Amino acid sequence: MAAELRWKRSSYSGGDANTCVECAGDGRAVRIRDSKDRRRLELHVATAGWRAFLAFARS
Repeated sequence: MAAELRWKRSSYSGGDANTCVECAGDGRAVRIRDSKDRRRLELHVATAGWRAFLAFARS
């Protein structure tokens, strides 16, 4: 059985739990989902790609 993912929400999303994007790492990739509709498919991004995205976003 796979370990349960620990979803994180951006600190910029405010207090409303239904208006943000959430992400969780599973060791191989970062999973991204829409908190408004969790039934939709998640976006999976390789860990290296996610790190590159974060570096770009911070610059």
